[in-house]
Amino acid sequence: MKPEAMTMTVPAPVRRLKVALVEDKAELRHSWSQLIDSFPDFVCAGLCVSGEEALRIIPALNPDVVLMDIFLPRMSGIECTTRLKAMAPKMQIVIFTGVDDNELVFMALQAGADGFLMKHTKPADLQAALLEVRRGGAPMTSEIARCVVESFRRPARTSEPAVRLSAREEEVLIFLSRGYSNKEIADQLSLSVDTVGSHLKHIYEKMHVRSRAEAVARYMTINA
Repeated sequence: MKPEAMTMTVPAPVRRLKVALVEDKAELRHSWSQLIDSFPDFVCAGLCVSGEEALRIIPALNPDVVLMDIFLPRMSGIECTTRLKAMAPKMQIVIFTGVDDNELVFMALQAGADGFLMKHTKPADLQAALLEVRRGGAPMTSEIARCVVESFRRPARTSEPAVRLSAREEEVLIFLSRGYSNKEIADQLSLSVDTVGSHLKHIYEKMHVRSRAEAVARYMTINA
């Protein structure tokens, strides 16, 4: 009588979580992609150097998580997040930046970001954050969480007074909200850099703000 043949059950391979990275600086792009690949069950599935490239490439990649730099050339990470969310509402996008500006935090969250991390986040914390956002959480570093708390402590504004800008000032402000520099705005509108600076000065005065971030945040609030 022949012994029965033994059958071995081969475990199904574990699907690695795909992460796409949008970062314009080559050194950071290289180091962050290597770090992601070093995590068990993770793979850096796509690298993009700009928001425009991200819009072309990322939807087809269908990553589990997108790590998005907030300060990108031409199109900002905030605008890119808005557009990616319009294409794929369930796509998980985590903004990462070196600046803990509470106005930018809320602009990013308003754009649809699912988390917000600082670039000096420790590797173990980054790995935990990627897993958390996949489980439906909203990971934030302690600095960003403090920005959120402090913003909730501010007195609520009952209404936004009307702001009357000229057509040219509106154009400048729109490009400003997309993350364009003064020179880039000048190139887009065929103006001198000095003229753009003059328009920005008038915009700040009319909106009662003191910085680019405040002007953009006010613009986003008025046009929400």
